Amino acid sequence: MKLGFIGIGLMGKPMTQRLLQAGFEVSVWNRSPDKLAEVKAAGASVAGSIGDLVKQVDVVLLCVANTEVVEKVVFGNAGVSEFGCADQLLVDFSSSAPQATRDFAAKLKERCGMNWVDSPVSGGVAGAEQGTLAIMCGGEAADIERIQPLLAPLSQRVTHMGPVGAGQVTKVCNQMIVGCNLMVLAEMTALAKACGVDAEKIPDALAGGFADSKPMQITGPLMAAELDPDPKWHVRTLLKDLDMAVSQSKQEGTAVPMSGLAAQLMRQHGSKGFLERDPATLIKLYKG
Repeated sequence: MKLGFIGIGLMGKPMTQRLLQAGFEVSVWNRSPDKLAEVKAAGASVAGSIGDLVKQVDVVLLCVANTEVVEKVVFGNAGVSEFGCADQLLVDFSSSAPQATRDFAAKLKERCGMNWVDSPVSGGVAGAEQGTLAIMCGGEAADIERIQPLLAPLSQRVTHMGPVGAGQVTKVCNQMIVGCNLMVLAEMTALAKACGVDAEKIPDALAGGFADSKPMQITGPLMAAELDPDPKWHVRTLLKDLDMAVSQSKQEGTAVPMSGLAAQLMRQHGSKGFLERDPATLIKLYKG
């Protein structure tokens, strides 16, 4: 199975490296070619264009910033849809809007016969590096079975959630929990510090209890130390996903007041120059 990976960023780079380590033949393309040096050194072939990549692979993998970039890469000038064929498959690891994903899948099938699997991931850069991502898939069962060998070196768990778009809905649900969790962590840490508690001890003190979580253990210490680390993920990404949750709830006629408030606070934080920073900086909302 020859693979083509488009989007060699924070997540795409370690995912590509793991696929290469597992023995897959991987071609890569990225809008910013300077980001390809490490995967090229690890054995990836660099394609000169999206078309060159698509013509030489069985499965096209995407891991790009948002819905708009997915659309541009697939349906823009000289995009995937111009070169794909019916025996190929597109797998989108990006976090994209569910309805747009369903529309994209239908459009791609009509244009060139390719099937679409939405496979957003959870676990962050560390999970991508360690091959312990949780992957939630939407698509046809036969397509998801076909890609199991390439998902294995990337993940600790792959779950087929339903038809195309179901993976993206599940990722929205995941991000609702993560975004609200981080906002409460920032509030809690600021309160603890204001009360004279050694907030750096809180992750250890609460480990294993009902309040424990991966955000608590990974981001909690950074918040307590009021650090602004080199970002392993970004405030803008969480904001985008919380906005998608609000949009999805409006489409379905449900209510997401907690996620809506978290999005408002995240947007306020981002407006102060933190969109490209790590979510650990959210404590600055409460520290003045």
